[in-house]
Amino acid sequence: MPEGPSVRKFHHLVSPFVGQQVVKTGGSSKKLNPAGLQLLWLQDAQVHGKKLFLRFDPDEEIMCPSNSPLSKPLRDKEQKEEAGYHQEVYDPSSQSVGGADVVPSGDDGPPQCVGGDIPVGGAERWLQVSFGLFGSVWVNEFSRAKKANKRGDWRDPVPRLVLHFGGGGFLAFYNCQMAWSCSSPVVSPTSDILSEKFHRGQALEALGREQPVCYTLLDQRYFSGLGNIIKNEALFRAGIHPLTPGSLLGAPRLEALVDHVVAFSAGWLEGKFQGRQQHTQIYQKEQCPAGHQVVKEALGPPGGLQRLTWWCPQCQPRLPAAGPEQAQPP
Repeated sequence: MPEGPSVRKFHHLVSPFVGQQVVKTGGSSKKLNPAGLQLLWLQDAQVHGKKLFLRFDPDEEIMCPSNSPLSKPLRDKEQKEEAGYHQEVYDPSSQSVGGADVVPSGDDGPPQCVGGDIPVGGAERWLQVSFGLFGSVWVNEFSRAKKANKRGDWRDPVPRLVLHFGGGGFLAFYNCQMAWSCSSPVVSPTSDILSEKFHRGQALEALGREQPVCYTLLDQRYFSGLGNIIKNEALFRAGIHPLTPGSLLGAPRLEALVDHVVAFSAGWLEGKFQGRQQHTQIYQKEQCPAGHQVVKEALGPPGGLQRLTWWCPQCQPRLPAAGPEQAQPP
């Protein structure tokens, strides 16, 4: 599932097209009518957590990007990077999920008043893009099959939406769900793990609850943009068993966990802009870096989504339920 760093990269790919008119459309989406976007102008692009928001209007008057609560940190970041298009690639052979937007328990749902029809009248035209498990954005080229599908043929993946712009380039969206919203995206940068306004105190308070920390980490109300990879890596680096109730952990352990969440996420994003592949220590591994056997199990809240979780029983021992950790004397 594309996590916060990946969606920020998607935003980086889309941003050069802001201010251009859609002159041709295509795609296989049935819930969204691609033809309805033709002749509209892409006026703004925002990112929050795991979702991308695109604003389209029938005229070319562009909303000032500074009005976007998320645009300045992104512009500052992008100004430090070299200009140019980069592609984000996910396994296209996994399209059997149908682009379903599978989200963890507690994930923020779509905004009110969403659907496949373009809002009419004076309503704002915000297109919400959710990337599900294998969503991606390609720029000026289409995804190609990397291997044969279950039927044995080499059919290339079919994009859900293709937008050709007056400037000559195009965007292709794969395996994502899209819906129109009649209002501006409701953003909360204090919960976004990649935002300069991320509220550590709010995150620490949420982690300190009695439920297992691996459940809380995937709660997008407090850790927007955090997904399964970041969850596994942060817990391993902090030496915390995923099923440990947060109430059993002392403040230093919780603070260290938040530190690892932020550091790993920021490093992952930086690596994407530099063309480096993110190195993982526990996610999808059979052994941890110390050579211990790794345990894999699907974990999640009762009645909620169960996510595959990897941990090392020796490096991440489970705490006894006797009481909260006590700070060690100096």
